[in-house]
Amino acid sequence: MYERGAFVADHVEPVADDQIQPNGVDLTVDAVLEQTEPGRIDTDGKTIGDRSPVTPTADEDSTDTTVTIQPGTYILQYAETITIPENHVGFVYPRSSLMRNSCMLHSAVWDAGYTGRGEGLFEVHHEITIARGARVAQLVLATGDHENTYDGSYQHERTDTRPGE
Repeated sequence: MYERGAFVADHVEPVADDQIQPNGVDLTVDAVLEQTEPGRIDTDGKTIGDRSPVTPTADEDSTDTTVTIQPGTYILQYAETITIPENHVGFVYPRSSLMRNSCMLHSAVWDAGYTGRGEGLFEVHHEITIARGARVAQLVLATGDHENTYDGSYQHERTDTRPGE
């Protein structure tokens, strides 16, 4: 069963009232990156390939900082810090505006206990301009039965709090 948006909002920072939806919270764009070097996934570890940000431009029609993205595959980083609470699992879905503009956003399962500013795989099939802070995805939380909580290498990613530092 999915939780209501107000419950999800209690686990997202920062969150504005207009981000709270009936069944989740909208996530916004922090940055769009292009992978420039190959990564590697082994049986005993992983290496994330080097990335570089897509260069933002000042939008002449507004005060927003935007990026114009050509067709291809990118990494989209979310601006919000998310904490997946005990007895829950998180899923991130694209907002329909992305799909209506020939784009798709993919994400993995977000385990109970995870805290961080995550990211998704962003597929662009037709040029699009996106403003930093634009709402592009929705986080939903479902109840889940589990024995442990997340303690992997992405715990506290892109936050000021990393274990052992």
